[in-house]
Amino acid sequence: MRGSANKASACRIRLRSVHAVIQSNDRRRTAAATDLALGNIAQARAVIPPCFLDTPQYEDELLNAALGRRVTVKVETANPIRSFKGRGVGFALTGVPAGATVVCASSGNFGQAVAYVGRSRGLHVVVYTSTAINPVKRERMTAFGARVVEVGGGMEGARRAAASSAAEPDAHLIVDGVLPAIAEGAGTIAEELAREGEFDAVVAPIGDGSLISGLALWMREHAPRTRIIGVNPADAPAMRRSVQAGRPIAVAPASDFAEGITIPQPHPESLARVRALVDDIVLVDERALRDAMGLVARHLSVIAEPAGAAGIAAIAGGQVPHGRVATLITGANPQPAVVAALHDHLNLERP
Repeated sequence: MRGSANKASACRIRLRSVHAVIQSNDRRRTAAATDLALGNIAQARAVIPPCFLDTPQYEDELLNAALGRRVTVKVETANPIRSFKGRGVGFALTGVPAGATVVCASSGNFGQAVAYVGRSRGLHVVVYTSTAINPVKRERMTAFGARVVEVGGGMEGARRAAASSAAEPDAHLIVDGVLPAIAEGAGTIAEELAREGEFDAVVAPIGDGSLISGLALWMREHAPRTRIIGVNPADAPAMRRSVQAGRPIAVAPASDFAEGITIPQPHPESLARVRALVDDIVLVDERALRDAMGLVARHLSVIAEPAGAAGIAAIAGGQVPHGRVATLITGANPQPAVVAALHDHLNLERP
């Protein structure tokens, strides 16, 4: 009887192993079916400004204790724009001739990246944004030499204005979530993370989808068993609902608290990549984001913006399966009122 049990156990192990191999191969084929090119990630690394590369990644013992599990964090905020966006933009603007005008729509961090990289390459940058723009991000875009134009109608209005302006001669429109190069540049993050070994899951905020698509593209080839989990704000779940529906769905945001990942509707190109590459999208509410910002500030000494702490919020909320997990702190340009509230929150928690 014992021999039969051992044989049955061995058979189950072999079946699980076969299933894992089949699943890994399926994921590789899925990645190959997108419009992204894995080889471009290495090319991106060669042209992205060095200040955005090789960012810190580590475990913090006290953060692990607070979360009740081991989590590797990659901090993407120690650079001139305080976000990861310089990676994708650094690659996407390759080949745009000096003296040209580049136009984009942005709630702030993407616009900062276009302004910073554009200035270094002799480009004129125009950023269209909402009248509700975070003043910190507006000031920084202007400091990097961009002309910032505020328009009504939220970010959807900014998108329309940017597209109309780009119809002018010699203007180049760069759209986050559309250009493959933006996702491919972000894929350099995954290559760096993999130096720590294989993870059971990588958790990342998801707005327009370039970041998570680039991460997933690299992981599908080099670590196909790693689950890729996106995080949407509960008040702005356009990407999650669109994935569920199989087509772009417009969802009016109930709040722009997590402005960096608040979008009115995903672009078809980005949605197709996310549906092909991402395993799951979870939702986090404003309270979870505020608590996560507190954890990041207390244990990592980073004043993350709400979107930047979304991965920690999902992990703290028990929405990520147990195992070896990595996440990113993607941005640190919070609204002044959010910083003040965080300060009060941390003071209240002091013994």
